[in-house]
Amino acid sequence: MSRIDPETLLQNKGVRPTALRLLILETIARQSEPVALLDLEAKLGTVDRSTIFRTVTLFLAHHVLHGFEDGSGSLKYELCDNACSCSVEDMHTHFFCEACHRTFCMRTTHVPQVALPDGFVQHSVNYVVKGLCADCRRRAERRGEPVD
Repeated sequence: MSRIDPETLLQNKGVRPTALRLLILETIARQSEPVALLDLEAKLGTVDRSTIFRTVTLFLAHHVLHGFEDGSGSLKYELCDNACSCSVEDMHTHFFCEACHRTFCMRTTHVPQVALPDGFVQHSVNYVVKGLCADCRRRAERRGEPVD
């Protein structure tokens, strides 16, 4: 989280920066990929599960984080950009590797616009591409397995 100080980020988003909130935010910021609640619980072993859940819920409401379903069966969370309002226009594509079960952010690949019928209103979108990540594809090719 080199772009902005965690305490300043929370203040700018209207969240009081308590010690536990800062700890949870910094833990999420250190992750190289989106994180599930179970992952956070494992990394924050001394922090109560309900505290983590309440904090993540607060962060979602204030656009500190956004959450999405990646196809693994659990919701994943990642930091929003500073200017993010979590609108559909802010969303980007995610890639779920079916071999290693990691989720990758494709920040430069925006979610395609969907033309909805008259009267429909879109509030959110979840766009996940599934397949093999580059590492898993290379491993499969070395073993002579089909990758398509």
